[in-house]
Amino acid sequence: MPVPSPEAVVTVDTRRPSGRLDDDVYGHFLESAFFGNIDGGVFDEGSPLSVTEPCLLHGVRTDVLALCRELGPGPIRWPGGNFTSAYHWEDGVGPRDERPSRLELAWGGRESNRFGTDEFLAWCEAVGAEPYLVHSARDVDEAVRWIEYTNSARDTTLTARRARNGRAEPWKVRFWGVGNEVYGPWQMGHRTAGQYAAAAREHALFMRLVDPDVKLVGVGIPWRQEEWTRPLLKRAGSLLDYLSLHLYGAGTHLWTGDDYDAVVAQSLYFEREIHAYSQLVTALAHDAGLDRPPALALDEWTMRHLEPAAWPEPRPGDDGGIAPRETTVPDGDPGAVRVNRWSPRTVADALFCAGVFHAIHRTAGLPAPVAMANPVNLVNANGLVVARPGGAVRSAIYPIWYLYRHHTGRTVLPCQVEGPSRTASVVLGDNRGPDGSLLTAPMTVPYLDVSATRADDGSVRVAVVNRHRSAAVRLRLVLDDGATPATARIRDVGADVPGLGAVNTLSAPDTIAVRDLGTVEAADGRWAIPPHSVSVLSL
Repeated sequence: MPVPSPEAVVTVDTRRPSGRLDDDVYGHFLESAFFGNIDGGVFDEGSPLSVTEPCLLHGVRTDVLALCRELGPGPIRWPGGNFTSAYHWEDGVGPRDERPSRLELAWGGRESNRFGTDEFLAWCEAVGAEPYLVHSARDVDEAVRWIEYTNSARDTTLTARRARNGRAEPWKVRFWGVGNEVYGPWQMGHRTAGQYAAAAREHALFMRLVDPDVKLVGVGIPWRQEEWTRPLLKRAGSLLDYLSLHLYGAGTHLWTGDDYDAVVAQSLYFEREIHAYSQLVTALAHDAGLDRPPALALDEWTMRHLEPAAWPEPRPGDDGGIAPRETTVPDGDPGAVRVNRWSPRTVADALFCAGVFHAIHRTAGLPAPVAMANPVNLVNANGLVVARPGGAVRSAIYPIWYLYRHHTGRTVLPCQVEGPSRTASVVLGDNRGPDGSLLTAPMTVPYLDVSATRADDGSVRVAVVNRHRSAAVRLRLVLDDGATPATARIRDVGADVPGLGAVNTLSAPDTIAVRDLGTVEAADGRWAIPPHSVSVLSL
């Protein structure tokens, strides 16, 4: 006889919402000079797929733009990332042929500056996104003049320069970052906690003098958090709307062959870190006498694909993945590793991303919720959109953003899950011990991860991640006082993939996509949630 599917009971309270999600949690990230984010991705002068008319969008890839617009993106963070620390915005404005070419100090390449402030802001406008500009926080006057250039309506030399460059009206950029990872010695302008607290206060004070309506993101930190955050909130907390938090997962399938279970479980680590920092920021804001704590901006997060550093450098393949190369699987620990930026996204990555969204949803209603999130990256470099000279394709994680952005609600409803789980040593992201091995901690990993929301039309949307690699889980859904829905409109991702190693390519672009199953009846009051899938049930 066939073994029955495991069963889970999910109880949703539709009467007492937990809080409200911000659309900005479905934001994005682009970094200049970074593995095809801009050059060869968003922007590709000379490509037959790019805009040829003389305008601010000249050289922009139209196929990439269309895929980004389809997402309905939230705020897009630019120009970095590490690139930000040495960037001077004035290098990237004015006639393109007159802009300086610079050595790029974050990633070791060359920055042509042919895609700068006006081009990025025009591109955001074209895709329907809000821009989120990040300044190095090394020069207050430069930050102030950047806001004057983009946002001021007054008659000044800089606003006249903006008009000559193609934009008479202010761009009205709302989101601004005050530095990037300033706590790290890898950054130009690295500061101690006290130094950054003073610099952040001065930057924020004068940036707000130019435009009082800007929303400012201060630099938060993923380690030694109280030591960094306490002086920052004491000195500058009243002037900051957000604190950033950067978290990275770690996948090893490029040499281990199968890391599915390890990848999908790492959203639990993210949730632990997010909630811990939220609680700390709330407590420190109270100690600093602030009226409210800053919200959190998870403005860098992703699952990194690691590989042995001894392998030949990866190169982009024409079909969307890695170009062919000779590699040898190591016998045991590979020693030094690096991030492969051209490795295609997988089903495991998709489920991990959905789990991170659920973790973000569960911060709604907290004093310091995650109010903005920006994965690394939007285009290329393991991103949502993969661009090659021959075209562009949605990666395996693109459908997750589309599904949650367009088919979940913004009012979060409490839900309780009683169902099967496993105990595992969960990888604690891309964090390593003294011997170089990835750190782990024992955790209980539920097979079903559920987030319930109410949409603006009043319907209830139940998003369900089934982490089990091979078994469906029967879901019985209970609302409020015991009502069990009989039907649901179901959309899912991953249920029909040919294997856990499946990816999207230019030649097979829809292997992993949102499938609309239509209205599905609950058999005996239950729906079978397929293995390795993400489903959204609309009631």
